[in-house]
Amino acid sequence: MGKDKYQDISDKELLQRFWQTQNNEWLGILLQRYTLLLLGVCMKYLKEENDARDCVQQIFLKVIQEAGKYKIDYFKSWLYMVAKNQCLTILRDKKGKISVELDDTNSHIVEEVESTADGGMLLVSDEVLREALQELNEEQYKCVTLFYLQKKSYQEISESTGYPMLKVKSHIQNGKRNLKISIQKKMKAADSTHAR
Repeated sequence: MGKDKYQDISDKELLQRFWQTQNNEWLGILLQRYTLLLLGVCMKYLKEENDARDCVQQIFLKVIQEAGKYKIDYFKSWLYMVAKNQCLTILRDKKGKISVELDDTNSHIVEEVESTADGGMLLVSDEVLREALQELNEEQYKCVTLFYLQKKSYQEISESTGYPMLKVKSHIQNGKRNLKISIQKKMKAADSTHAR
């Protein structure tokens, strides 16, 4: 029955206790609450149960390291973002590129890139877009994918990454510019290959 004695305490209250005491036990109780949710998220991205379980352990460690640094209003949402980012990092490290489905949301990046291009339309395949995204540095990659693919606000990106708001805006702008350059290069290279 030991665990049940905390079921009436809200996430927010458990977080408060952790911040006040810096005792990881309170975080442990919170994480236990969401272990199944985390496993579900990790399974969705990583597909393999062993990988998913390892990832959950990594997320636990990350939360213990990071939770003291931020003002977290909604623990569950924040935890979900941490989990998602961790899964994407693992996928990137594994394959050197995102294998996660960008689905039709990639059109938002493409539209933005087109609007900053020289009036010309760009027809960009998923593959080209994925490769171009991979070439961004970590900060730009995180901010661009959160902003365009996950429709997060500057504020939400700032909270989930820990970057100041001005940095978030700058990473998105620079990331978008670098994406445009990278996509145009790839498309020129593809054109010259076809022309031969």
